Amino acid sequence: MIKEFLSGLAIVLTIVAFLPYIRSIKLGKTKPHVFSWIIWGITTVIASLAQFSDNAGVGAWPIFFSGIITLYIGYLAFTKKSDITITKSDWLFFISALLSLPFWYLTSDPLWAIMILTTVDTLGFAPTFRKAYELPFDEDLPFFILMAIRNLIATAALDYYSITTVLFPVTVSIVCLIFISMVTIRRKKLRGI
Repeated sequence: MIKEFLSGLAIVLTIVAFLPYIRSIKLGKTKPHVFSWIIWGITTVIASLAQFSDNAGVGAWPIFFSGIITLYIGYLAFTKKSDITITKSDWLFFISALLSLPFWYLTSDPLWAIMILTTVDTLGFAPTFRKAYELPFDEDLPFFILMAIRNLIATAALDYYSITTVLFPVTVSIVCLIFISMVTIRRKKLRGI
């Protein structure tokens, strides 16, 4: 019962985080990097599938749900022409995310897929870090704070703990916290504080 509650709470936090973020994109206030969000969407959906295959149970649902919404944000970023600057490294991360599926199939081990996906997802932050360093006021920090918390709650909701089920959400939480710190420091520096 507690696992279901935590999973539901993580899904509610996902909705609470994404709705204002989506609204902000539609209003032109937030300009996400299209490739980061597409990479994150792909890696998050595939990571949830790997979690399901390793008996993660209800704890994987918030990750899957988040992956679908993340793909929608990638779509919004593209259609709103937010930040569509795509570098060679962006293509490398994108192709790596797609290659995780055949690698998982060939090894028959979701752990390898999770390791690749977690690495690609983390590297997928590079375009967003680059953009946020230059334009720190274009990012919505409460969103990333809620995502860090949501991933920790989703981890607590897992039915089974293994590297396969835990690595992705914990790593995403850590990267979100690093991102929040970097943006906060850059904002203070640009304000002269």
